[in-house]
Amino acid sequence: MYYSVAMLITLLQVFTVGSAAPLSAEVVKMKLKVKRMADQLVGRINNIEVPSGLTISPSTDDSYGLSSVVMVLEGYNSLISDTFNGVPQVKSDISSLTGYLKLWSQGHCSEQRLKPSVPGPLQELQSRKQFIHTVGMEALMRVKEYLSQLMKNLDHLETC
Repeated sequence: MYYSVAMLITLLQVFTVGSAAPLSAEVVKMKLKVKRMADQLVGRINNIEVPSGLTISPSTDDSYGLSSVVMVLEGYNSLISDTFNGVPQVKSDISSLTGYLKLWSQGHCSEQRLKPSVPGPLQELQSRKQFIHTVGMEALMRVKEYLSQLMKNLDHLETC
C-alpha cells in the first residue's frame, strides 16, 4: 500500500498524542525520512552474516535529542570494521543518516546544548578497540538495536 507524503504527514499529526501543539510539517517530514533511512539500515544489517553465538547484552544507550542520536551512531560507526561483506554500505548509510540529522539540527535548533555524555555500552566497546572484529560486529548489532528503538521513539528527535 502506498501513501503520499501529505497523507503520511496527516497520519503522523493525528497519531501524535500528548503534545499541546500539532507537529510542524517539517518535523514530520524529518521523522519520516529518519524512519525510512533507519529501516533501510536495519534491513542492510540483517543481510550481514553474523557469527553464530554472538550475543549482546541489553543496551542502555538511552539517548534523547538529535545530538545524542548523532553521537551514539557516529561512535558505533567508528568502531565497525570494513572487513565484513556489506559493511561499507552500512557505514556509508550511517554517515548519511548522521549527516542528515546534523544538517537538520543546524537549521532548526537555535539553542546550544552541552555535548551529550557517551553511553556506557559505547564507552565499553571503545575501550576494547584492539579486538577489532569482535568489537566491530558487536557495534554493528548495537546500531541495529539502537535504530530499532529509535524507530519506535521518533519523538526523541524533536529535542535538539
